[in-house]
Amino acid sequence: MKKKYKTKFPVARIKKIMQLDEDVGKVAQATPVLISKALELFMQSLIDQACQETRQRNAKRLSAAHLKKTIETVEQFDFLKDVVANIPDPMESSTGGGGVGAGVDEDNESNKPTRSRRSKSSSSKAIKDQEMEL
Repeated sequence: MKKKYKTKFPVARIKKIMQLDEDVGKVAQATPVLISKALELFMQSLIDQACQETRQRNAKRLSAAHLKKTIETVEQFDFLKDVVANIPDPMESSTGGGGVGAGVDEDNESNKPTRSRRSKSSSSKAIKDQEMEL
């Protein structure tokens, strides 16, 4: 009887991704399960650190800027610096300095961007363009 492991990431998809590499031959059954668990622990660590950053800034929502600041300041996440390099820093206060969210109430209505109503095709084109940049 097979053991059923509770994982938060799809084991079958992890196995398919691993097998896309032509250097990878057969994959032991436990390997994708372990990768899934490692990914889960990594994500939990990243989110916990980003939540601390969010609380320090007295913000109510975790944003991409908080993740960027976390990646830039925590040595454990140094390997992700090139990934977040293109994420713009949030607008700083007119007094300048102070880092992410300085002098800005991130949940203030006046700071929220307005969403324009685009057709589905133009939205999907914008997403594809962003993916191509990465």
